[in-house]
Amino acid sequence: MIHPRRRLGLLLAAAACALGLPAAQADTFPSKPITLVVPFAAGSGTDQMARVFAQAMGDEAKVPIVVDNRGGASGFLAAQFVAKAPADGYTVLITTNTTQSANEHLFKKLPYDPVKDFAPVSLLSKGYMLLLVRPDSPYKSVSDLIAAARKSPGKLNFGSGSSSSRVASELLKQMAGVDMINVPYKSNPMAITDLIGGQVDFMFADAPTALPQVEGGKLRALAVSGPKRIAAAPRLPTVDEAGVKGYDMSYWTAVYLPAGTPQPIVQKFNAWLAKASATPAARDFLAKTSGEEALSTPEQLAQFQAAESGKWGRVIKAAGIEPE
Repeated sequence: MIHPRRRLGLLLAAAACALGLPAAQADTFPSKPITLVVPFAAGSGTDQMARVFAQAMGDEAKVPIVVDNRGGASGFLAAQFVAKAPADGYTVLITTNTTQSANEHLFKKLPYDPVKDFAPVSLLSKGYMLLLVRPDSPYKSVSDLIAAARKSPGKLNFGSGSSSSRVASELLKQMAGVDMINVPYKSNPMAITDLIGGQVDFMFADAPTALPQVEGGKLRALAVSGPKRIAAAPRLPTVDEAGVKGYDMSYWTAVYLPAGTPQPIVQKFNAWLAKASATPAARDFLAKTSGEEALSTPEQLAQFQAAESGKWGRVIKAAGIEPE
């Protein structure tokens, strides 16, 4: 039989070991490959960014960082997967406002909590979308598109492969006072395929996904969704300049770990991301897609996410979108 004092000593020693575990984990981390989970399909803007940062962060971490695309269900699959993963730093989420700020207003019930289930690491970038049509489309401008929608209410349809993509079109509907039908997709590249094929009339897509299609002549851009023109397409007007005054819709990208991840590991990722952002590959990617670097501390990301959730909630409500 263990003496009560010895039992107490053993319990205290065990508690001390448990308290020291996160630090010990951080000292030896990482010791194996890391998985970077993307909630959208290969070829999407988030996927492209993930691959650039995976390479750069892997160089810093000295282990491979593997990109895992888990597209579909408005980002539910990826977010839920990371939320339930061990909080040891080996499963990471690179995502957007879709999973972290918009979904809670678009759906009545989520299989994850965008705040409680994650440890914020860093904001990465902000960007804008392009309003796209086929090269042979009769709509040569935003005004043409709106005029056609007014002439035939409910006839025109638009593809959407993310909440940003959908809400951008819904906001256009609301501000222009027209009726157009949403056709949802698992990701923007899939929606673009159908736009090229003539199954949908138009869509908003993130610049990294849209620009190669425009430059290759497969699609034509009518406008950019943000408050200013983008460097990659300086002749392209904003939706505001094209006649829908006050229109502004942007998106952002950030990195999260499962809730409960030791802070020393969170800080390691934050430092890796800062160094990765300074690499020529990352800077070239943002320049080519007209993205804006937006690094932050974990605390700043948490505050930004809370503010964005409120903003997206207001936009979605104003656009008349009922939670599904």
